[in-house]
Amino acid sequence: MPRPEVLERIQSAEEEADEIVALAENDRDERITEARERAEEIRSEAEREARELKEQRLEEAREEIDAECERILEEGEQEREALAGLARDRVDEVTDHVVELFQEDIHAQT
Repeated sequence: MPRPEVLERIQSAEEEADEIVALAENDRDERITEARERAEEIRSEAEREARELKEQRLEEAREEIDAECERILEEGEQEREALAGLARDRVDEVTDHVVELFQEDIHAQT
């Protein structure tokens, strides 16, 4: 094969190799871009799910706190009613005792 033909074939092969490398680099860049976009989508979805979970847990905690608060208030009301009942039950007893003390003081003074 004459030398000019060999040089042309080498040059043609180099050009073809350059095109293959350029195509491969473009393909690589596209895949990297797609991978970055997909990673961003995954990150955004994970953040959205995390926000939703956080809100759900906060709402559950609020409901638990409200229920506990209601329970405590009900217990307090029951205790108040019980103490008021005890106090009403002892009014006569305490009144009698105070009258006795008063009478003793009066008799002691006379």
